Amino acid sequence: MKLGEKLKYLREAEGELRGLGRAITQQEMMRALKAETGKTLSQSYLSQIESGARPHLTNTTRQVLAKFFKVHPGYLVDDPEGYHAELLSDARAVEDKLDLWLVSGAERFRRDAELKQALLALARHEDSRRCLLLLNAVIDTPGLVDRLFEVLGGRGPVFSHPVHDEAVDKGGAPGRYGAPGTRWSRKARKEAAQ
Repeated sequence: MKLGEKLKYLREAEGELRGLGRAITQQEMMRALKAETGKTLSQSYLSQIESGARPHLTNTTRQVLAKFFKVHPGYLVDDPEGYHAELLSDARAVEDKLDLWLVSGAERFRRDAELKQALLALARHEDSRRCLLLLNAVIDTPGLVDRLFEVLGGRGPVFSHPVHDEAVDKGGAPGRYGAPGTRWSRKARKEAAQ
């Protein structure tokens, strides 16, 4: 993972920890950094680092940012190509990429607060990949999605599965998977609940 990606990820986490529900902006970070550490950095310097235009930090800047984000200073460097910090390094690398992808997706869907929170919660989970595989299994199990919505107090039926479920559109005619308005028929819901 590159230094710029790490800083973006840390800003996202910092914003969530501060209750903002979004990434802390570079300007907000500069103000908080000065207030909490007494040190200053320019927003343009941080922007250059995050964009990759400036690939390295000075040791002083690394120490200040590590203190602010409460991470080890050694974390604030590019990981060398092929570098693996643990035995399951390939799995961890996949997990890190997946988490960054989820955080990026959450930012893209920031106007949908529920979806954004779901993506961030998934990114924060220790094993995001396993969670997504579990979600796939839930979706592939006939009737389980709607049953879980019922049990957890959700909003009712969702789009049907193309193979397992009998789908109808709002007019009662057979529907296609993913077609707008496609919902489970009463018969399919009843069978799934049994």
